[in-house]
Amino acid sequence: MNDRRVSVKWASKIGFVLAAAGTAIGLGAIWKFPYVAGTNGGGAFFLVFALFTVLLGYPLLLGEFILGRKSQSDAIGTYRKLAPGTPWVITGWIGIVACFLVLSFYSVIGGWILLYIIKAVTGALSGLSQSEYGALFGSVIQDPVQTLVAQLVFIVMTILVVARGVQKGIERVSSIMMPLLFILFIALVGRALTLDHAIDGVRFLLVPDFSSLTPRAILFALGQAFFTLTLGVSVMVTYSSYLSKTQNLPKSALSIVIMNLAVTLLAGLAIFPAVFSFGLKPNEGPVLLFAVLPAVFDQLPFGMLFFIGFLLAFLFAALTSAFSMIEIIVASITKGDQKKRGKWAWTIGLLIFAVGVPSCLSYGVLNFPLIFQKTFFDLADYIVSNILLPLGALLISIFVPLKLSKEDLYDEMKSGSKVGRGFFLVWFYLLRFLVPIAIVLVFLNLLGVFSF
Repeated sequence: MNDRRVSVKWASKIGFVLAAAGTAIGLGAIWKFPYVAGTNGGGAFFLVFALFTVLLGYPLLLGEFILGRKSQSDAIGTYRKLAPGTPWVITGWIGIVACFLVLSFYSVIGGWILLYIIKAVTGALSGLSQSEYGALFGSVIQDPVQTLVAQLVFIVMTILVVARGVQKGIERVSSIMMPLLFILFIALVGRALTLDHAIDGVRFLLVPDFSSLTPRAILFALGQAFFTLTLGVSVMVTYSSYLSKTQNLPKSALSIVIMNLAVTLLAGLAIFPAVFSFGLKPNEGPVLLFAVLPAVFDQLPFGMLFFIGFLLAFLFAALTSAFSMIEIIVASITKGDQKKRGKWAWTIGLLIFAVGVPSCLSYGVLNFPLIFQKTFFDLADYIVSNILLPLGALLISIFVPLKLSKEDLYDEMKSGSKVGRGFFLVWFYLLRFLVPIAIVLVFLNLLGVFSF
């Protein structure tokens, strides 16, 4: 078997943590969480989401780390190596296909962010009414030329980083973007908390009102806990395959979970106090960031400057996640041959752009239903979010305790760490029993087998 060459490694332990955290901290934490929380009870939703992230997301994340470092192989090679001659290799292929499709429509949103940064810098977002901001967003996403060019620019930015390699590309850029993301959000939160009635937004996010927490909202929180960490697509398997045996896997996984929760919290604290301060509703849906927040920031002194900071943080989160989606495919093709990396990064990236063109045009010239009354964008999102991601997460949660012995798992976990047998057993049984049951519940709900 042609396994990855040992030369492909992270340069530092913190570099891996920041890159993996960048993968987890994406649109799910900054774009999706605020409007999902806003429509599902605020503080109660956040509390349940945080508990699920720790009790269920963390065990699965650690399981992916163990798989990757033990195999020292790519997403497909990992399952071939650890379960040779079995159909389990389909788990790796699910990850490849999912990442390809995700980035095909994820890059569309990345393009919107770039367009809004340009509009904010040039003053095109200043002085409009709230209805005009909504109309502007509609006109932006319907413009085929603007959106396609912006989507291509976002893809090219991603390709340029991945083509430079793990250390010089992904690790180096993530190590700059992630600290900047936190700095920008802390500044935004500081400004938001100075607004009149900001405490109402803080209370909405941090004070649980369990009367507003429905069974459907609990399932949303459960799904968000898994998918906001980019679990189920073997991205974390690929990233951890570049690790040495000295990396403390339990500590690294915990750091990523904490960072992800922190950014989710900071995003909420930057958005909800501002929204409540101006008497707006927190349940505006996906357009909250593009049609509502500009109206809020425009009413503040130096508001557009803060909105640009928010968009930059949003862009950094989107890019660091996009790096991993191309990397998992490139790694599976090149098998660690760095001479092939540049060529395949460009090939895969441009193919993703081509496949994403219909999604980009789904709000304009291709805005008509295809299958199940869904546009290209909605269909790609549905296939990934409702089928491939939960299926991949379920298979990984079953694979780890089924195909690897307890002793092999324990040996890999304690390599580089000082975890005791008790911690290992709690993790093992959570992953073996509780995590698959939770994923099945989310899966069935997403597929509409049952609903509330």
